[in-house]
Amino acid sequence: MGTFERYLTLWVALCIVVGIVLGRLVPGAFHVLGTAEVAQVNLPVAVLVWLMVIPMLLKIDLAALGKVGAHWKGIATTVGINWLVKPFSMALLAWVFIAHLFRPYLPADQIDSYTAGLILLAAAPCTAMVFVWSNLVEGEPHFTLGQVALNDAIMVVAFAPIVGLLLGLSAITVPWGTLLLSVALYIIVPVIVAQLWRRTLLNTGGQAALDRTLQTLSPLSLGALLLTLVLLFGLQGEQITRQPAIIAMLAVPILIQVYFNAGLAYLVNRRLGVEWCVAGPSALIGASNFFELAVATAIALFGFQSGAALATVVGVLIEVPVMLSVVKIVKASRGWYERGASA
Repeated sequence: MGTFERYLTLWVALCIVVGIVLGRLVPGAFHVLGTAEVAQVNLPVAVLVWLMVIPMLLKIDLAALGKVGAHWKGIATTVGINWLVKPFSMALLAWVFIAHLFRPYLPADQIDSYTAGLILLAAAPCTAMVFVWSNLVEGEPHFTLGQVALNDAIMVVAFAPIVGLLLGLSAITVPWGTLLLSVALYIIVPVIVAQLWRRTLLNTGGQAALDRTLQTLSPLSLGALLLTLVLLFGLQGEQITRQPAIIAMLAVPILIQVYFNAGLAYLVNRRLGVEWCVAGPSALIGASNFFELAVATAIALFGFQSGAALATVVGVLIEVPVMLSVVKIVKASRGWYERGASA
């Protein structure tokens, strides 16, 4: 992991401060950017999201889908956690903590919006940072690549229905037109563009050309994420300064669901006798979130100043430290895992 990625939490925290300060100093500029929309799509955010997502999707080789059978137990475990457990467990945690336990301490008009943001955060598995986490636990690279490629393919067809179902179960009105447009703009189009670009790079310059492009684009991708956060907190600043404890309360269900889903994936893999080099990345993929997509979709569905947008940003804030802690747990427990898996 590069220095910039390692300190992502610090950069996010700084962007929160910068956004809040600028929002107070030049509120008019943020209002103009926040209302620059066409067909309910915020144009600055759309550009920033493509800059975030497309470089990450360039890493994905969809041809790896043909190799997923080589580690089918690990693949089945991770798919089950990502799509059958994680979104629903997060909806339950949001109902327990946001709709009930923390309700007296949160703005009443944002309760549903916070819940929606947490659901969006959990509804799509991470597609890029998991390569870093997998490398840190000495994960089997072909498994990681195949699993991420499969998750991307599933996300194209499953993200909108799962989000719609869980928002409906939470009694939140589902803006289906905007949701489907978000899937098209922030999943389908980036996947197509990234795969065409990847093929062109490999055909013209081989793997070296792809590696050079990824190295060049990586800072741009994270920079676009940070600019999005500045924009979001420029519009959210007044609410945050009024109730700073909101961030801590939103972090509670996110932290619980990360450790719960990582632990569940790890234990199921151990029970099935899966190799540790597969179980490690399986647990990490099962726990991490595609926060770039979550932030973009929350803004598209509910707006910059919504609790949903804020909830997804909290996921970005704690992503690196919490996932590094999962990496440490997985590595420290290798001996225990292998004794049980071999038995």
